[in-house]
Amino acid sequence: MKTMTCKQLGGACDMEFSANTFEEIADLSKNHGMEMFQKKRFRPSKSNGRDAKSYEVSKWNAGLV
Repeated sequence: MKTMTCKQLGGACDMEFSANTFEEIADLSKNHGMEMFQKKRFRPSKSNGRDAKSYEVSKWNAGLV
């Protein structure tokens, strides 16, 4: 099981998501983002021009997360 934060996934807060696969973490993050958007607490972070998902998947696969 691995853990990533909302910020690591391109979000705006430090909420942590734990799961066995990146896809499960992505689903948790997506649901969190939709919930925050509905509560009007959503503020997308800057991605610095990179594709956040492919970057985080590569870190996940390399065991860096």
